[in-house]
Amino acid sequence: MEEEIRAHVFFSGIVQGVFFRAHTAEKASGLGLRGWVRNLSDGRVEAVFEGPRKDVEAAIAYCVGGQPHARVDDMKVEWEEPTGEGSFRRR
Repeated sequence: MEEEIRAHVFFSGIVQGVFFRAHTAEKASGLGLRGWVRNLSDGRVEAVFEGPRKDVEAAIAYCVGGQPHARVDDMKVEWEEPTGEGSFRRR
């Protein structure tokens, strides 16, 4: 079984009002990841992804380059110990 990881990610750019959270949740759920995604009052989007490294990295790559209407100008990732998040959800 592959090692589980947790990525706490902050995305900035054109990430609010373009279905970024919905697309992120759909992709993460499709990959079987756990965690959440939410808008921040400063215009960024914050997300937590937990699961196998290859799937977490695929979700992050999708957020940066695969979202149909969003544009990510900057991203900050904090690698943390998994905490046992439930199914992936939008907050």
